[in-house]
Amino acid sequence: MQPVIVANDVVQVVTKKTVLNGISLQVNRGETLGIFGTKGTGKTTLLHILAGLDRFKSGTVEILGYDVRKSDKYKGQLGLVTQEKSLFQELKVAENLDFIATLRGGNRTVLERLVTQLKLQELLAEPVSTLDNGLYQRVALACALLHQPTVLIADELIKDIDLASRHLILLTIRQFLQEGGTLVCGFSNLDYAHQLNRVAWLADGTLNFYSPAELEAEWQRQIREYAGLSGERHD
Repeated sequence: MQPVIVANDVVQVVTKKTVLNGISLQVNRGETLGIFGTKGTGKTTLLHILAGLDRFKSGTVEILGYDVRKSDKYKGQLGLVTQEKSLFQELKVAENLDFIATLRGGNRTVLERLVTQLKLQELLAEPVSTLDNGLYQRVALACALLHQPTVLIADELIKDIDLASRHLILLTIRQFLQEGGTLVCGFSNLDYAHQLNRVAWLADGTLNFYSPAELEAEWQRQIREYAGLSGERHD
């Protein structure tokens, strides 16, 4: 398979702390890779580096064959949903969609399909600033897919959202993948692991790779281990 993202020996230091310590990974075309970790482990830092958003201390990152330190030609094929709210808060939903479609070269047919797919019709006149988490994530995903990217990087896409929004987002992601897309996502809820091909567990600045079932088993093993160290009993 052709690699879409390749990272080699990436090191990142934030306020004198080594957050990423020699990270290497490869994501193949059509694959879904999840970056798993608890809060503060550096998932967002890694995803921002993989998306070409943040500089890093050392190592290399290539997206679609382009070194992110030397070229931004990959950006036209990359969709991004950040954990921070990145839409234009002062604009309405329709205005966000129209503006981002114009900015990134999306067409009207794709826009209308995403509005229907994510059930945004009744939200178009609403200010983005008034949306709850689930509705906001649906709009953010639509904006990320307007230009029909080949790679989508998403951070905590379905965390703390309503079940209806979760369902619509997962259906939309599934269609994106069926059409040949590649997904890299950050998540902290084990429930999401089974939507993925592979999972990379980020802890102490390093990655360990698992299948979804292996990840769950390792998580449970560590829970039992720490319970044993603390003298807890599980009858």
